[in-house]
Amino acid sequence: MKKSLLALAALTAFAGAASAQSSVTLFGIVDLNLRNVDNGSAGSLKSMSTDGNASSRLGFRGIEDLGGGLKAGFWIEGGLAADLGNQGGSNGIAGAAAASWNRRATASLIGGFGEVRLGRDYTPTFWSNTAYDVFGTNGVGSAINGWSSLGSGAVTQVRANNTVGYHLNAGGLWVWLQVAPGENLPGQKYTGGRVNYAAGPFAVAVAAGKTDIGASPDFKEFNVAGSFDAGFMKVVALYGKNDWGSDSQKRFNVGVQAPVGAATLKASYTKWKGDSAVAARQDVWDGTQLALGVVYDLSKRTALYGHYARLDNGGSATTGNKSRVGGGGPAFTKGGETSTGYEFGIRHSF
Repeated sequence: MKKSLLALAALTAFAGAASAQSSVTLFGIVDLNLRNVDNGSAGSLKSMSTDGNASSRLGFRGIEDLGGGLKAGFWIEGGLAADLGNQGGSNGIAGAAAASWNRRATASLIGGFGEVRLGRDYTPTFWSNTAYDVFGTNGVGSAINGWSSLGSGAVTQVRANNTVGYHLNAGGLWVWLQVAPGENLPGQKYTGGRVNYAAGPFAVAVAAGKTDIGASPDFKEFNVAGSFDAGFMKVVALYGKNDWGSDSQKRFNVGVQAPVGAATLKASYTKWKGDSAVAARQDVWDGTQLALGVVYDLSKRTALYGHYARLDNGGSATTGNKSRVGGGGPAFTKGGETSTGYEFGIRHSF
């Protein structure tokens, strides 16, 4: 009996030690809303939509302590179209089916040297767009509603496949370098980097990258962003520029958010300005957007929210911009019109 108890105690201790050295976490977000988008002469659409306050997702992540300060980690995360109950998004390859883990699928080695990360991941040039947007690039108020790849065919503006990345976090400094070979697929060969520094209430970030399109010129991105958190209010701002051959688009976004009890009030203003050597494309990427919102926290994991946005496209009916708030509603048949939208929803994280 004593031997059995000793054996059981030893087994329990071993299992406890093993579990202490590795962990796996299930996590996710479900975000649903009632949305209305009006796109002028193209008409309007009332819908049950998703991702108004945060992107719906389901994921697993884990880490194992290998000893000597070295750790191994993995992260697999897929988008959810919670309004339909199926997968959301794609893997960035034209004509391919939606990927189960399209948001992120990586394996890492982590140590005193930093982190080496392999797999499908965000691109460093995108990250400032979402980190310095009070709407988090979600919903009708997203600051990238009018953001364009200029017809280049680049599919790396948000994520890239087959990446090799390096991350170093030290004393408020975060350095992120990334390459993706492209594997002979057009618009997927990417090289970029980002440096972010945060100290007290201040933060600033600079990022740049390029995507090899193939026979045509590279698609290039650059952005610089900053924020100041005064406690009663946080201000963020970002300037970005995309280039492809003789075409370019500049973007400026400024946003504020302020906590009021359990609520957070948000507002942002975004301006896009395009330029081209081709006269017919001079104003095809122009526009301005005003967005307002409130998020009310019912708990640490659950919130109610309401957002409103108005996007005024620049240019004329024949050559003007055709961007839409949240990418929603009927597609414009002519340019230069206004897109407005509002949404009321619930977001729950686990």
